[in-house]
Amino acid sequence: MTVLKRYILRMFISLKYITANVVDRNNGRIVATASTVEHSIKNTLECGRTCNAKAAAVVGEVLAMRLRVEGLEKGDGRGIHVDANKEVEKKGFKNRTKIWAIVNALKNNGVKVILDDNADNTSRTNFP
Repeated sequence: MTVLKRYILRMFISLKYITANVVDRNNGRIVATASTVEHSIKNTLECGRTCNAKAAAVVGEVLAMRLRVEGLEKGDGRGIHVDANKEVEKKGFKNRTKIWAIVNALKNNGVKVILDDNADNTSRTNFP
């Protein structure tokens, strides 16, 4: 069985750390990951107690580089899917800047990102 949305971007954001993974839904394997927990990223940032959008952009750039190394920047031609609204709702964040910083960094570094929205666009008209 082949999944149409094969590669999915998943983000885990706390007040101290940011992690972004690209998951292959066919076999449940993480194909690329980047996090502010890594020493190579952590040493270049000045997060202090909180990671900001600049740190999120660095995570997105590193993730894009790792996707290019794996040859998956185009996601097998179908792109890397991300549902930004779902990622925001996971933890109840009101501030979307970190999520959009990661998504924009991926786009700016040549990764084909497809934004999904689960909004029901089919409006039903009630007739009397």
